[in-house]
Amino acid sequence: MRAHEAGALHGDIGSRPAWLRTPDDVNALVPQLWPRTVTRGADGALAVAGLSVRDLAAEFGTPVYVLDEDDLRSRCRDFRAAFPTEDVYYAGKAFLCRAVVRMIAEEGLHLDVCTGGELATALAAGMPAERIGFHGNNKSVSELTRALDAGVGRIILDSFTEIDRLTALARERGVRPGVMIRVTVGVEAHTHEFIATAHEDQKFGFSLAGGAAAAAALKVLDEGVLDLRGLHSHIGSQIFDANGFEVSARRVLALQAQIRDARGVELPELDLGGGFGIAYTTQDDPASPQELAKRLRKIVDGECAAERLAVPHLSIEPGRAIVGPAVFTLYEVGTVKDVDGIRTYVSVDGGMSDNIRTALYDASYSATVANRASTAEPMLARVVGKHCESGDIVVKDEFLPADVQPGDLVAVPGTGAYCRSMASNYNHVPRPPVVAVREGRARLIVRRETEEDLLTLDVG
Repeated sequence: MRAHEAGALHGDIGSRPAWLRTPDDVNALVPQLWPRTVTRGADGALAVAGLSVRDLAAEFGTPVYVLDEDDLRSRCRDFRAAFPTEDVYYAGKAFLCRAVVRMIAEEGLHLDVCTGGELATALAAGMPAERIGFHGNNKSVSELTRALDAGVGRIILDSFTEIDRLTALARERGVRPGVMIRVTVGVEAHTHEFIATAHEDQKFGFSLAGGAAAAAALKVLDEGVLDLRGLHSHIGSQIFDANGFEVSARRVLALQAQIRDARGVELPELDLGGGFGIAYTTQDDPASPQELAKRLRKIVDGECAAERLAVPHLSIEPGRAIVGPAVFTLYEVGTVKDVDGIRTYVSVDGGMSDNIRTALYDASYSATVANRASTAEPMLARVVGKHCESGDIVVKDEFLPADVQPGDLVAVPGTGAYCRSMASNYNHVPRPPVVAVREGRARLIVRRETEEDLLTLDVG
């Protein structure tokens, strides 16, 4: 967690943290925080792909997730250009629907899923099964059966139970599925503890330090039923520092050399996972795909040379880095409340049911009044939701114009990853829709839930 994410702030502008934008540019847009086609028009309203947010709100209502399709596609192409000989798996857990599956497939990416529901969505959208990787720490027999029957390209093994389970299913069907061993490398990524996934005390993968990873690989090789393609490592999410990837690659490739020495087999593939960070505030400075590719290749080439290994076929798994910046959430202001000069609360018509990350991870976001420009003095505000929780915060601290009022639209950028996918019906609030915009046109790709949808599930 970065320093700016900790602690409450007071309303005095002089005490603002350095990461906040200056108070005299409340109408400005910081390009790295927004989808690439977002502009502020002459009337002061935001526009995306040539469409005014006023019109989007009128047609689709609020809250609404707005996905800039050209932005998402261009980020897919950026990764493909940076990793032309490697495999780029879009991490579907960030956000998945049939339309997004089709977009990433058309742009030449592979797809990573981690549940039967994500697999069903991928197959329903027409993603070729051989371009799907299947993750998960507790895949059921039915999920593994579906993956085998569909011909999923690779299954990432996460436990000895799963090895036995998949081996039995593969024998029954007379198939030899491609698999990878997920290795827990003991790297403490510089991220929130809930999204760091490679330290020893957590549920994912086989421990490297304890010898479980080596034992798992040798077990798969010795039984000869599953096709062991390589090793997999994922150290966490929202990572900006390449040092963790360097340590991870060194340890995983040392294990690869150990397997070679024990069985005379050099595994042909290596997956270094994803977790590449994006900009949520002006302090965040993510690396470009080209920079990531250069760093990761240098790390892998160097470690392979040190271990006298052939360089394996590399794959990575960006999710947030592709969909996160391509989406913003549009809200309508309901109330504005000044609390004794301490701070001003701007309440919007969504909240933790459409973005749980602030409450769950203490995540920081930015915001702007989207339907107009303002010449009013800035005020340090907190954007909050409508749910019955004091922790229902959308944006902890942001300068908004002092004349913000009920009926204004507020846009929060960087909400493409883990917002709709983690959305809930807390307080029986229906989940918002997702609208894709491109070249002056808007189309609904995930419809808004209704109260009738909620009652349909209530069969008591």
